[in-house]
Amino acid sequence: MWIAAPALPLDEAGKYVAGAYVVFLALVLIYVAIMAAKLSRFERELSELDELAERRVEEEPRDAEEVRT
Repeated sequence: MWIAAPALPLDEAGKYVAGAYVVFLALVLIYVAIMAAKLSRFERELSELDELAERRVEEEPRDAEEVRT
C-alpha cells in the first residue's frame, strides 16, 4: 500500500540538502552558545561560593576568640 514518492531532481535536492546542513549547523551553534552561557554562570557562582567560604574561614577564629573571653 505504499505509494512511492517521486524523486526530486538533483539540482532541486541539492538546495534542500544545503538548507538542512545550514539548519543543523545553526542548531549546533545555538546549543554551544547556551552551554557556554551556562558554564560561565556556573563558574561565576562557584567563585562567589569560594569567596564566601574564604570569608567564613577568616572570620571563624575571631568568633572562637570572642566565645573564649
